[in-house]
Amino acid sequence: MDPLDTHLRGMAAALAPYRAVATGRLERWGTHLAGHLGVGGRLLVAGNGGSAAEAQHLAAELVGRLRNERMPLSAIALTPDSSAVTAISNDYGYDEVFARQVRAHGRPGDVLLLMSTSGRSPNLVRAAEAAREIGVRTWALTGSGPSPLAEACDEALCCPADDSQVVQELHLISVHVMCEYLDAALPVVLGKAQADRREAVLVP
Repeated sequence: MDPLDTHLRGMAAALAPYRAVATGRLERWGTHLAGHLGVGGRLLVAGNGGSAAEAQHLAAELVGRLRNERMPLSAIALTPDSSAVTAISNDYGYDEVFARQVRAHGRPGDVLLLMSTSGRSPNLVRAAEAAREIGVRTWALTGSGPSPLAEACDEALCCPADDSQVVQELHLISVHVMCEYLDAALPVVLGKAQADRREAVLVP
């Protein structure tokens, strides 16, 4: 079969099962991020290889914008700083490359999103463990089935596909849809924050 047809068949087969596991979760994640980032909180995001590129993509959507104009939101991809990545890897080992950055940048209540098609990357599992130690909420985007990363995180969206390329594409859909939900919820969050500030000024 033609590679294009093969790929599209794999994606088509994954869409209905993906919708079943993504429905509700992406809205909940996006709404939570609106409430957290909208008042000054931070998202940390990491992955390896193609997932590293998707981590940077998500950070860019939040610091920049997805569709409509809005305030910049604090999102840090832990992958693109070559000096930090190589220094930490050299001094502490590659398994610590994200965990040490999580300890540096994460604050209690922040969110760490980890992306992995296999869910078995030791450096991502260590990052999740480090986040838990300092009170950072952990989410994972992985491939199908249970994995060490999904088990190490507070929540996981396990994309039901056997092909890692399809899993990565479902992760990108997840990133975009989560940002759509965030943008929809953000005006409500900002309006409530403004109302709370006005009420605080009025209270003697």
